[in-house]
Amino acid sequence: MTDQLTEILRQGARTLLAQAVEAEVADFLAKHAGLKTENGRQRVVRHGHLPEREVMTGIGAVAVRQPRVRDRGAAADPGRIRFTPAILPPDMRRSKSIETLLPILYLKGISTGDFSEALAALLGKDAPGLSPTAIVRLKDGWLDEYEAWQKRDLSAKRYVYVWADGIYLQARLEDEKPCILVLIGATPEGRKELIGFTDGARESAQDWRELLLDLKRHGLDMRPELAIADGALGFWKAAGEIWPTTREQRCWVHKTANVLAKLPKSQQPKAKRALQEIWMAETKADAEAAFDALVESYQVKYEKAAECLNKDRDAMLTFYDFPAEHWKHLRTTNPIESTFATVRHRTRRSKGCLSNRTALAMVFKLVEAAQKSWRRLDGHNQLPKLILGVKFTDGLEVVAKPTSRQLATAAA
Repeated sequence: MTDQLTEILRQGARTLLAQAVEAEVADFLAKHAGLKTENGRQRVVRHGHLPEREVMTGIGAVAVRQPRVRDRGAAADPGRIRFTPAILPPDMRRSKSIETLLPILYLKGISTGDFSEALAALLGKDAPGLSPTAIVRLKDGWLDEYEAWQKRDLSAKRYVYVWADGIYLQARLEDEKPCILVLIGATPEGRKELIGFTDGARESAQDWRELLLDLKRHGLDMRPELAIADGALGFWKAAGEIWPTTREQRCWVHKTANVLAKLPKSQQPKAKRALQEIWMAETKADAEAAFDALVESYQVKYEKAAECLNKDRDAMLTFYDFPAEHWKHLRTTNPIESTFATVRHRTRRSKGCLSNRTALAMVFKLVEAAQKSWRRLDGHNQLPKLILGVKFTDGLEVVAKPTSRQLATAAA
């Protein structure tokens, strides 16, 4: 299919890219214009062009010639000046938007053999590097990136909050559904980051323990202030061993689903509203009163629902001891659930075509792209206070009353 408008846009992109590359070189030369060789000649000068190459972009392949820069100083000089282009690095063959697009398309249900056809209208029918074989090589590279990421140094990292969950996927090459264990953390600046993930067996304590210990071996020694997860006992057992002083918050979304599953459909809408009134209460005392009322109303006729609701009661209300600005972030494991919805969609569309290794690579690339748009925590200025040990009650900072000696000193 030919499209005159798209061809015009591609021609314009080539022109603009060439101008941008030339401007970058001109700025570099101007920065070093004052440098001279021993015989008084300009030290840093242009030196022709590299061979023309094509870069795959969102509107197709764009051809460009990268200018060369030469330093006339001594070749053995350790301070030899080298030009490293930022716009068009020497090893770039695809724009970052294309690198992000490929794993997302794969996870959305485009099979390896259909990539060329699916992208032809956007990138042109002769788009290089997008054959099925190239996509397979690209996936292998993603797995290498994931393995390198697992070994990164975490000694400079600290996370105030941690969300944990297990995501189940269907892999055609596996006998059972693999479970991917996921940890996301909030830094003292309020930014969410993927801390670690690996494949496990039904969220067992041993698998969680191995993941947490691996993070510790790579330098993550500082415990989080609060961990948020569902009622899966495997994570809580492992976290209690590795982070014994970290407080626990159970996910209200999971708890709501568990309680509703034990009620007849006619009671579920009313129960859902009643549960929402608990975790949306302004104070912990109001939440406990609503808790008591709901448990009492279900105790006789719906005993299993009341028992489920009352389980882990204290851990359901831990968020009241943290800043109110953070409550909507702390009551659920939504940072994980929303991100991995795409992964589940991919495995449904492809009828489970992923192996365990491929699933890990795909998940890594998806989250790597997704975390760039993750929202920063509201009230992030409160996070350093938690690290310093400041206490909060019903979401408000507890201000210590001055002692009699402090009052006497102030009066004097």
